Order: sequence, then structure tokens, then C-alpha cells
Amino acid sequence: MSLRKFIAPQIIALLLLSGVWLAGADNIILSNDDHQENLHKYMQVQRRVMDNYFGDTNLDLLFERSILGLVYAMEDSTLSLKDTPIDTTFSNTKIKNLRDSYDKFEDAYLYVANNFPDKNMGKLTERSIREMLKTLDPHSVYIEPENSQRIQEEFDGKFQGIGIQFNIIQDTVTVITPISGGPSDQLGIMSGDRIISINDTSAVGYTNEDVMHRLRGKKGTDVNIEVLRPRNSTPISFRITRDDIPITTLDAYYMLDERTGYIKINRFAATTHQEFLAAAEDLKARGMDRLMLDMRNNPGGYLSQAISISEEFFPRGTKLVSTESKHSRFNSVVSSQKDGSLKDIAVITLVNEGSASASEIVSGAIQDHDRGLVVGRRTFGKGLVQQQYQLVDNSNIRVTISRYLTPSGRLIQKPFDGRSESFAYDISDNSMQASEFKQEVPDSLRFSTAAGRTVFGGGGIVPDFIVEADSSSGYVFNFMLANRADFDFVREYLDKNGDQFRDQWESNFEEFRSDFEWNTEDRSMFLSMMKDRGMKIDNDRKEPKVEDDSLIISEEDYNKLVTMNFGRMKAEIARQVWGSEKFYPVINDYFNTSMKEAMKLWDEVSKLESYAQQASSR
Repeated sequence: MSLRKFIAPQIIALLLLSGVWLAGADNIILSNDDHQENLHKYMQVQRRVMDNYFGDTNLDLLFERSILGLVYAMEDSTLSLKDTPIDTTFSNTKIKNLRDSYDKFEDAYLYVANNFPDKNMGKLTERSIREMLKTLDPHSVYIEPENSQRIQEEFDGKFQGIGIQFNIIQDTVTVITPISGGPSDQLGIMSGDRIISINDTSAVGYTNEDVMHRLRGKKGTDVNIEVLRPRNSTPISFRITRDDIPITTLDAYYMLDERTGYIKINRFAATTHQEFLAAAEDLKARGMDRLMLDMRNNPGGYLSQAISISEEFFPRGTKLVSTESKHSRFNSVVSSQKDGSLKDIAVITLVNEGSASASEIVSGAIQDHDRGLVVGRRTFGKGLVQQQYQLVDNSNIRVTISRYLTPSGRLIQKPFDGRSESFAYDISDNSMQASEFKQEVPDSLRFSTAAGRTVFGGGGIVPDFIVEADSSSGYVFNFMLANRADFDFVREYLDKNGDQFRDQWESNFEEFRSDFEWNTEDRSMFLSMMKDRGMKIDNDRKEPKVEDDSLIISEEDYNKLVTMNFGRMKAEIARQVWGSEKFYPVINDYFNTSMKEAMKLWDEVSKLESYAQQASSR
């Protein structure tokens, strides 16, 4: 019996059911037939795109790219398309509507299913969907079923598991730190513990994905692990009951000086506003009357959370952001609904090329209303709003439904052509110096803030004060990171000195931060490790050189550059002893050119406040 005859009854059923679907009823009952599911999934994607995409769509192009995806996924260079359904679907006949597109795709799908029974039709359908979405914009994407739950957990701000941060070192799962208050922390699992088995199965050689798959699980379920602790040859067994594990979105908050609070947000998830408010209230209680808000390398997240945090800086009724789409239901103007708790606190926002989407909304609102200064480097330029739609097999697609505009009317999204994005008027270390940029931007990309200052469009947020990237770390630092010598060195150091270190410093973090220094033995141990990883000392060399996997450097240059390495490793030891929130105070002591430059600009913030008040009283 041919495959077509076998699945024909199912396809007929699908056609009947799809009539209901096209009429607008999505909640239909499907059989478990893989082919029916794949075809329905294809139809769902096209409908979601046509009904919701923010810009113009071309059904002919969507269909054509879906067939190309089918062919690409077959990975057969000898495949003959001529006079096959795959070939005839490329005829000059225009695709009239979604039904027409579906029928032609079905012909191609059934041809492949009948004639190439070894092909995974699910994977071929996924490739068809990916190719369709590539015709839209860089942020409309397909998400596989196995990734959907993990991504949603990250946005929700929590997952269920045992609560550890870990790394794979020499094929062994090593605990970086237990998450405070989580199940592992409560049972006494410690930084440095090596997990050697999970549920009586050896964990040696596991990948990150293997570990997460086995340790995460439904709240209330148990997992058995065995760990080896440094200087203890007998494995320790733990039965851990999984629980909700919060994923914090604030990397750190602390006082930079007696007046200046610092909050670093790593992304915008469901809990971000709540975390931010708690941090801000704590800092105000410690005397904060000005805030350094660090959103560098923050890729964005929930729009609602960006709006909630923006509201805290403004009085009621302040325009924060607007969205624009060809579908009127996705057009909106969002204004603050309350007087913000930080509306009288001076603010500087730190951004860079890794700041995107929601972080650009917050910094754009602060800049456009002259509320504070934006310092750092031009942001990423992701200003498209995605809506996520679940498909029949629990996979998802994200479809761009609108685009963001700052209060002054600037488009945050940098221009794109298909999958390629570029700023309308670029600035980089190679093409233009920062000092030249503001004089060279054309009038069409100049906008005015509420007080009349000039700000710049063309994609992303251009800071008020541009700080070039810190490149002072150099060869020795980069070689260390590339070879993981920093992490391994700290682990060996704590294996050897952990008890003594904790006795001296664990209850005195601020003293550790100001007073701890690596001694001569430590420095010698690190030099030996760097040599083991491929660094070679050659005192005849005038400049460092990277050759294959080796770094060749003179002893003089090594001693000159290695200071930054020891700063990084001091921060790493803080992370492993006190947790991730203590990493940033130490790292900021040694690095962070942008923050150090920003700390010199509080007088400029005061001038901006006066200028904005004068402008509003005119």
C-alpha cells in the first residue's frame, strides 16, 4: 500500500477540520498522525503570519521559501525536481490565498513522504517553517518544542529543580554555588562539590544539557546525587526534593559611595520590576539619592516589565513608548499610570551594544524626557515587538506584530533587509570617531527631547556621552579566558585553601574586597597554569604574539598585563564563596571604564535637571 493511500483518510479529515480552522476556530481535535500534525502546523504558521505580521507580507514568497526549505532539508544534491510536485509548485500560477498555498504545499509534502520514506518529515516541515520566517525580519523565529519550556521558564523568572549553578570541568559537573535558599543550599551542598552520579548513573562526561535534563524536574519529585568534596575521598550522598528555583534578573545592587546606588539588570522577566523595587527601596534606606542603572548586555524581555520600571522614574501621565503596526489593534501609546517612586532620584543609565529591546525602551524614555544621562555605547537596535504563538505540537513561533518608537518618535529598530540589519548611520571604532558622530548625522535622523536637546535616530539609542570600549586587558587576559584558566585556578585555590580562606574572609566581604591580595605562591601557581595551557615566555620578543593556540610573550610584558587577570580571579573567588551578586562589586573595582567615566558626570546630570525645569516653565 502506498503512503498516500495510507494517509489519505487522515488528509481528508484534515481538510474538513481545516475548514473549521479557517473560519476562526483553533481548538480542534487532532489525531496523533504525524503527517496530519505537520501539515496542520504549516497551515497554522502561515495564518499567524498573515494575520499578525506588522508589515507587508507576500504569500507567494512565503510559499516559495517553504518549498525551498523542504528541499534544503533533504540534503540530497542528486535530487531531480523536474516534473515533480516540488517542481510544479514553482509554476507561474499565483498563490491566491492561504488555502491555495496549503494545497500546493500538501502536494509537495506528500510527494516527499511517498518517495523518500526514510526522511524525517517533522524535521523537513520545521525547515520549511524556518525558511518562511526568514523572509520577514531577524526576530520572527521558530522555537522547537524541546526549547519552548526552557525559554518560557527564563521569561517567567523561575524553574523547578535542585538549585545550583554549575560548570563542566574536565568532564565533571562542578558546583559553582548553590542558589541561596534553594533545596541544595538547605541540604548543605557547597561550592566546589563534584557531582559524580545522578540517580545511580555516572555523571562523568555529561554535557550542560544532560545535567539540566536530569536535575530539573517537577516540584516535589526527588533526585539522588553523589558528590565528591575537596580533600574528602568518600562520596557524599544526597536525596534532594526539587522545588521552585527563582531566576533573579538583577545581577547585583549595592552602594558605590555614600550617595550613589548601583543596580544591574541582566534581562526583563516576569519578576524584574518586583526585584528592582526591592533593591531600590533597600538602597534608598542606605542613603541613595542618585542611581547608576546598568543595563549593559541586557537583551530585553517582557515589554510590560520595561514599562513598569520606566514608570518609576516619571510622574503620572508621562509618555513612555509607543508601538506602530499595519494592524490597528497593535498600535498603542503607553504612558505612566502613577507617580514613580524614583521620580526625584538623579539617574545615569549605562548601555552598550548588547543592550536591546526592553532596555532600549527604558533608556530611550529617560533620554527623551531629559530625565537623566545615557552613557556608554550605542545600543543594539532591536525595536520590534514579538507575539509568541503555540503550534499544534507545542512548538512556538514568534511573529513581529509592531515596532517600538521612543517618546520623541525615534524608531529603535535599526533598518533591515531580510535577515540583514545595519544602522542607518553607523558609528564604530573603525569607521568614525565618537567625537565626530554628532556633527556628521544628517538632519533626517535628528530628533528633539522634551527640553529641546538633540538626540539621534537610525536605530538603537545613541548615548549622551559615548565611552569607547575598554581594551586595556590585552593578550594575557584574553588567553586566560579562552583557556578557562581563571575558573580552574580559583577552583584549585579553594580546593587547597578553602577552609582557611572562609575562616578569614567569609564574614567580612567588604574587607576581602579592599584588602585581599594574591601572594607570591599564588602568582607562581597561576604562571605555571598559564604555561601548561600554552603560554610561552620569550624575553627576546618585543611584542606579544598569538601563534596557533599559544601566546608568546616576554616576562616584562606578562608582569605588566597580568594585573587584570588577578582582578578577574578575585571576582571569581567572590562568586564562588558569596554568590553571583558579589562578583560585580569586585569586577567593577578592576574593570568598568564606562562606570568610572559616568561617576564623573553627576554635575552634568544636575545641569540637565535645571535645563529641563527651565524648558518646562517657558
